[in-house]
Amino acid sequence: MTATTAPAQRTQRTQRTPRRPQVVLAVIPARGGSKGVPAKNLAPVGGIPLVTRAVHACRTAPRVTHVVVSTDDPAIAAAARAADAEVVLRPAALADDTATSEAAVLHALDAHESRHGHPVDVVVLVQCTSPFLTPGDLDAVASAVTDEGADTAVTVAPFHGFVWRDSDGDGGSDTAWDGYGVNHDKSVRPRRQDRPQDLLETGAAYAMTAPGFRAHRHRFFGRTRLVRTDASRVLEIDDPHDLTRARALAPLLDADRPAALPGRADIDAVVLDFDGTQTDDRVLIDADGREFVSVHRGDGLGVAALREAGLALLILSSERNPVVAARARKLGIAVLHGVERKDLALKQWCDEQGIAPQRVLYAGNDVNDLPCFTVAGWPVAVASAHAVVRGAARAVTTAPGGAGAVRELATWLLGPSLDPHTPRNPQGLQHSPDHPVPSVPTDVQTHVPTHVHTDR
Repeated sequence: MTATTAPAQRTQRTQRTPRRPQVVLAVIPARGGSKGVPAKNLAPVGGIPLVTRAVHACRTAPRVTHVVVSTDDPAIAAAARAADAEVVLRPAALADDTATSEAAVLHALDAHESRHGHPVDVVVLVQCTSPFLTPGDLDAVASAVTDEGADTAVTVAPFHGFVWRDSDGDGGSDTAWDGYGVNHDKSVRPRRQDRPQDLLETGAAYAMTAPGFRAHRHRFFGRTRLVRTDASRVLEIDDPHDLTRARALAPLLDADRPAALPGRADIDAVVLDFDGTQTDDRVLIDADGREFVSVHRGDGLGVAALREAGLALLILSSERNPVVAARARKLGIAVLHGVERKDLALKQWCDEQGIAPQRVLYAGNDVNDLPCFTVAGWPVAVASAHAVVRGAARAVTTAPGGAGAVRELATWLLGPSLDPHTPRNPQGLQHSPDHPVPSVPTDVQTHVPTHVHTDR
């Protein structure tokens, strides 16, 4: 019997068109006419304007493909472009107190698609008044829509509070002031563990499918995914007190951010205040009226290493005192002292040196340094600085002024060994209890008269 073989059947493969990567557009509404906090969206927290913080968070969120800032303000637009965001200038009708965030986002969405010629799949509304929003939060709300089937998503945080409200009334009845529980029965006081978990909308980020957002013209529709975030980072800046709290929290909540400290690649110049930054801010006076201050030998070592690394260096002080000039001569760096407007002097010096202000590290300790903080790209406060100054700084040293703070700055840029030929990775050195910033012991100090200086 002869075996026969059936003809081979040809396998037909279906050619699939590669799926287009999803376009996720982050829109940051940032108008200039804030009344509660004037120029709010440019207010620095941790030394960085709020709008810039929001752009940075968006640009480092892997799911976000494009970032747009919607504004009517030229200064906000300039800050957004400097942070590498696209800017959409909104009309006056969308910039007054009655304009909604949704209207601004729709306008920005239309402008972006018209400008680039491609449709947006997911739009993310990002509020720059939430300064501690993380890239992970943004990724989570975006992926809830792109990958998990949600139509909308919102950042929330666990909330255990008892919410109350005044009873409705005409103001004249006895019940007008009688409060009632919104999320609880006031006649029953359950234990926390027995209550259902409430979630508080953080106001930081919202994600929506772009077609659904166009159809509903609202940030919530269809299925909404609640994206849980860290409750300790929830803060919305609506009034000056919120801004003060944000600045006080920034040194703590920003410490684990990538590039929380500058590296050599970030800085072209270091400008140092004198009193309270290079000294402990005390002056000792003897019986003859002679003044004495305390300096730190390690600071001199740090300055020498920075100078050898090729950084431009300057001492900038509002005090006209022979000790300031003598210290500068000892360190071999330039000095400007007796300066009334330190910010203007800093701008002029940067212009003369051909240095971009955003590549300047400025270290100070008191409120007269705050104007310079708005000029320099890296405003730094020493650990002993006034609380307001620490809150406005982009980074804070662990060492107090006059106790090795300048040497600590040098380790940020050059590493613990202060090797000017081995630039430090800005992400490689962080403030943490397990990896403290190296500094010279503070007992290496000498009280010196104002006309004499000791150094290494």
